[in-house]
Amino acid sequence: MQGIELEEVQIPNKEAKRKMEQTNKFKKLFHSKPIIGMIHLAGETKDEKISRALKELAIYEQEGINGAIVEDYHGTPENVRETLRQSQGRFNVVIGVNVLKNPYSGFKLAQKYGARFIQFDSVQTPDLDLELYDRLRKEFPDIAVLGGVGFKYVSPTRNPLEIDLTEATSRCEVIVTTGSGTGVETPIEKLRDYKILLGEFPLIVGAGVNLQNGYEQLQICDGAIIGSYFKPQGNTHLPIDRRKVKSLMDIVRKKEEKTRKIFKGANPSQGISQKTHFPQQ
Repeated sequence: MQGIELEEVQIPNKEAKRKMEQTNKFKKLFHSKPIIGMIHLAGETKDEKISRALKELAIYEQEGINGAIVEDYHGTPENVRETLRQSQGRFNVVIGVNVLKNPYSGFKLAQKYGARFIQFDSVQTPDLDLELYDRLRKEFPDIAVLGGVGFKYVSPTRNPLEIDLTEATSRCEVIVTTGSGTGVETPIEKLRDYKILLGEFPLIVGAGVNLQNGYEQLQICDGAIIGSYFKPQGNTHLPIDRRKVKSLMDIVRKKEEKTRKIFKGANPSQGISQKTHFPQQ
């Protein structure tokens, strides 16, 4: 009788186990490569901001968007709170929070109103109150964090990228990176460099995704955050254009269907390159 070859049994080290747990938290939130739409809270009055936000959440859900981030881009933290309160239990779309004026407050808001994740535009060392951040992470362990590295409008650390990513992956469940500004395409080379270093750790492209570059970027990244593209002329003050949401999601669904056919018809003996990341269902 042959025994188990113990030398072949690999026990993950503490760091690998932690990253695996973080990745699994992301996968529990989204079972496919998510498209996450922004709620910019634009409008002339408080009531208009909230009313428009709820309408945009409904459009996102109806058109198959996976998640939405309620952000005080054109509003206030109070507008964020009220939108979360009124949206609680009304939508199936996974809702997250980004309070630009005080991102630490996102933890309590998410917990109170049932949001599943928060976003920090930067989880790099110079941009965090590490003592406060670590305390909140321990206090709210079920709230996933999308953490920015190399994010628009954030000063670079001047560290090697490997150091920035190593620090950041210990602080969040997903890395988010962007190009130089809102609506500006994130360079594909930057995404490749990040993904090579991150490996299986989730990477989301956080700006500049559109019909022309979306599929190529999703071959590398594990999801996308889209805001200004869904607005007429990219103007974040305007309501989202349902047609633009639908056209992008139609492309995503077609690519997902193509991927399923590729995997269904693949020769098991040949396999599929792990370096190619197609949008998955």
